Amino acid sequence: MNKFYFYGKLAEVETGRENLRIQKWVVSIGVCLFLIKIVAYFLTRSVAILTDALESTVNVIAGFIGLYSLFVAAKPRDENHPYGHGKAEFLSAAVEGTLIGVAGLFIIYEAIDNLLHPRELQKLDYGIILVAFTALVNFAMGYYSVRQGKKNNSLALVASGKHLQSDTYSTLGIIVGLALIYVTHIQWIDGVVAILFGVLLIITGYRILRSSIAGIMDEADRDLLLKMVDLLNKHRRENWIDLHNLRVIKYGGQLHVDCHLTVPWYFNVHEAHREIDELSSLIRNEFGSTLELFVHSDGCLDFSCRICTKKDCTVRQQPFVKQVPWTLENLAQNKKHQLNPGV
Repeated sequence: MNKFYFYGKLAEVETGRENLRIQKWVVSIGVCLFLIKIVAYFLTRSVAILTDALESTVNVIAGFIGLYSLFVAAKPRDENHPYGHGKAEFLSAAVEGTLIGVAGLFIIYEAIDNLLHPRELQKLDYGIILVAFTALVNFAMGYYSVRQGKKNNSLALVASGKHLQSDTYSTLGIIVGLALIYVTHIQWIDGVVAILFGVLLIITGYRILRSSIAGIMDEADRDLLLKMVDLLNKHRRENWIDLHNLRVIKYGGQLHVDCHLTVPWYFNVHEAHREIDELSSLIRNEFGSTLELFVHSDGCLDFSCRICTKKDCTVRQQPFVKQVPWTLENLAQNKKHQLNPGV
């Protein structure tokens, strides 16, 4: 068994378990914070706090969905799913984004109703203290979830973390609104604050939904590809005469990279494989161990001499002219690079 495949598969399982463990904490904390916000709402009768509690309801539901998706994504590959179960994370994020958007619409509806039929607010000081506590906990958990999600390439964890962070920001805005009401006694501020953060939720939900659909449709991640191209250019070896047909597909927390690597035509199988191992190690060290790399090795052709920097080549047919810099555009092409005849 290839050592990169073995260690990559082992790391994939460990990463899946870590993602699952973090999501369990997200769900548990989400339930506790939801209960605290419900208590704050019954104390104050503030529609702004109700919006915060409703968002926490979505947090809890989406958290359980994310937990299940990570449980599925953490399963090892099998005969029916040779690329793993990572796509389940995209479905989870899509549901979560939709729920966030729906919650935003419902919040706006409730806020408008409150403006038309205002209610007397009570015990705002207790309400402010309770929701401020939930904001601090949400921010800490959201920050940790996003950081680990990016580290492990887990869209579900990133979506959960961003959801918690958006919940934090909306809670802070609600606290400011409640403080203004407490000082000025202007009741309609409650409804206006709720509408503003309902709109913020809709925007957040759309962004998460858009990201998940891009993953389901295998849309190219331009930022990731640019980072990979920059890495390859900085550490380009002289035996890597050319690289083309580069493609990257995400399966949840796993990255699958395909490319064609051109090496000197006289290399034997072991020498060519050594260059592939070097390429694999370079990408894996930068983008994590949960990466699968499929490289097709090509032998160089006569026209490759003009872009080849190999100095000790004894079979060179043409003089070196210049090296072709690798870019996102030319690496994606399914053909070997060569200079124009006039160059």
